[in-house]
Amino acid sequence: MTNDPLVDAIINDAFNNPELLGPEEETFESEQLRLELEQANDRALRALADLENYRNRVNRQAAEERKYANIDLMRDLLPVWDNIRRALDAAEQTHNIETLIDGVKLVGEQFLDVLRKFHCEPIEALHQPFDPNVHASIAQAPSEEHPPNTVIYESQIGFVLHDRVVRPSQVVLSQANDTQVQ
Repeated sequence: MTNDPLVDAIINDAFNNPELLGPEEETFESEQLRLELEQANDRALRALADLENYRNRVNRQAAEERKYANIDLMRDLLPVWDNIRRALDAAEQTHNIETLIDGVKLVGEQFLDVLRKFHCEPIEALHQPFDPNVHASIAQAPSEEHPPNTVIYESQIGFVLHDRVVRPSQVVLSQANDTQVQ
């Protein structure tokens, strides 16, 4: 059977009632059915080809979008790069360490602003209770000032992108002193 209901109906009538057709009518009807079947097959093949072309076009467009998805981020990072180079050039010319430190601090703030613009935020960790979802403990140290399992030092700041952790904060946790345990 075909996917064309009209062709199916004609074929069914012809095969179910052959006695209704005379020899001339049977030849004419079978030729007409053959032509209609060829046309239906041709339409089906064209539809399949159109579908395949559509899939290929969508895949190419998606690949191109992925390829250039970070172009806005790159455009916003390039001025940060420019400012790093300016700070280094200024430090080489003046040999003033305070100027270099101030310039690097400004570039660091500019870089953080770019990250925030793209919804990448630093994880607040210092003096927070340990959270294994956003913190990675690298050590423990005794502390009388903080309750156990509180972040007392951050060796590497972590970041989240929207609500997904890009990288956890590497932290040092407080642990109870022997005197606190007793």
